[in-house]
Amino acid sequence: MEQQANDVLLATRTALSQASALAVQYSFSILGAVILLVVGWTLAGFISRWAYEGLSRIHGIDETLARFFTNVVRYALLILVFITVLGQFGVQTASIIATLGAAGLAIGLALQGTLQNIAAGIMLLVLRPFRVGEYIETSSVAGTVREIGLFATELRTGDGLYRLAPNSTLWNTPITNFSREPTRQNDLKINISREDDLDLAMETLMGTAKRNPKVLTSPAPSVFIDSLGDSTISVTLRYWAKTGDWWQVSRDMVKRVKLAFDEKDDPAAMPEDSAPGKRSNGTAMAEKPTRQ
Repeated sequence: MEQQANDVLLATRTALSQASALAVQYSFSILGAVILLVVGWTLAGFISRWAYEGLSRIHGIDETLARFFTNVVRYALLILVFITVLGQFGVQTASIIATLGAAGLAIGLALQGTLQNIAAGIMLLVLRPFRVGEYIETSSVAGTVREIGLFATELRTGDGLYRLAPNSTLWNTPITNFSREPTRQNDLKINISREDDLDLAMETLMGTAKRNPKVLTSPAPSVFIDSLGDSTISVTLRYWAKTGDWWQVSRDMVKRVKLAFDEKDDPAAMPEDSAPGKRSNGTAMAEKPTRQ
């Protein structure tokens, strides 16, 4: 009995000695891990802020893109710090890295469509085929851009509806930007009878364009015969206007042309030196409306 008591006492002392040694050993590891976490967290925040400030100073880098790359840098540094901390406790970091790589591949395959939207969002933010406030049109969506995100782009349609378009659908299709260029061309076509005075119709169209202050003089407006029908002649007035005024000018020109032809049809309004002959009775055809 006494021998058993001595054995228990000896085993207890040995266990306490080993526990004390392990406590001393791992206390330094825990202290080192805490120091690494604090330093790594602080360093990751500092480097991410430095990266954000550097990207923000680069012309053409969007705010969303700058924040995205900043977060990528920050979380990559934090993952590196976490792996280093595990190494302090004797964990084989090579196996952890391999596991993270396999998990990343699996997640990437599962979220393939989402990653396509992110990649497309990055390309849209870098190349910037459109900006916030511009009116765009693709084969599947049209509207004014409200926000460009990493996953999708928010638009407001011409009739005031909200539309969310995945970035991959915008990147993989031709985009028409109606707001990017400072000036924009418009064609206004009218049909006149073959018996009408062609020269008078062309002169009336040109005079109407020149009297509109919002029609640009450079490039100068032009009038030409567009096509010949069996009983009609199609005449086109081509003019340029500022992009911001284009929609209003296009509507206003239809009205001005109509009133100008009505005035020419009034005998009291004909110039005194006008040559006798048939007067133009052209009817303005509004072009197919295209939003800005």
